[in-house]
Amino acid sequence: MKVMQALAAAAALLCGASALAADIPLYPTGPAEDAAFIRFVNATSEPLQVLAQKGQPPLKLEAAKPVSSFFPVTAKSTIKGTLTVGARSLELGVQAKPGEFATVVVLPGAKGISQVTVQDNPDDFNGLKASLAFFNLDASCAGAALRPAGRNADLFKDVKQGSLQRRSINPVKLSVQLVCGGANTGSALDLGELKAGERYSVLLLPSDKGPRLLAATDKLAN
Repeated sequence: MKVMQALAAAAALLCGASALAADIPLYPTGPAEDAAFIRFVNATSEPLQVLAQKGQPPLKLEAAKPVSSFFPVTAKSTIKGTLTVGARSLELGVQAKPGEFATVVVLPGAKGISQVTVQDNPDDFNGLKASLAFFNLDASCAGAALRPAGRNADLFKDVKQGSLQRRSINPVKLSVQLVCGGANTGSALDLGELKAGERYSVLLLPSDKGPRLLAATDKLAN
């Protein structure tokens, strides 16, 4: 039942996936009950290339547009490929359960690049509300929290590094403020007007200037 609910939520949010999946070997589709989804986030300052197979055109994510759409994959199978940033490469190997949404974040490091995969099992679909998730990929932010700008009530609190929290909220215009160690950190991030029935993500990422927020709308490639 939980898998079917997740797939129903995905169908309401996401559509038109099969055409692109057929063109990219990294993203095979299987029977509907075995569907899972994967996207990539480039947290570096250089372009990221996701290469499925030699001879195939890579998926390229520039620093200015660092979040891909979700691609359908066969659940429980290992999705393989190569992640490349400049001269640095990293082998990809990700599995997702039926109904899961996997976010693969490529992070910069002193000796190369690394990846963190965060699995999301959304079961809160409500066509009358928006769904917002907060991902923490920065270990330097203690007790990572997110709150509406100018307010003290937290939307998310104590999100552990490498994990996420998700909740339904009213479809309103929203700006959010990052809180680390109980103190406001950085500038507020304007998410714009959230729409009912849509899913959104706010990602906390590391940078040379300290923790930063990145907003994305959760969409399936079409």
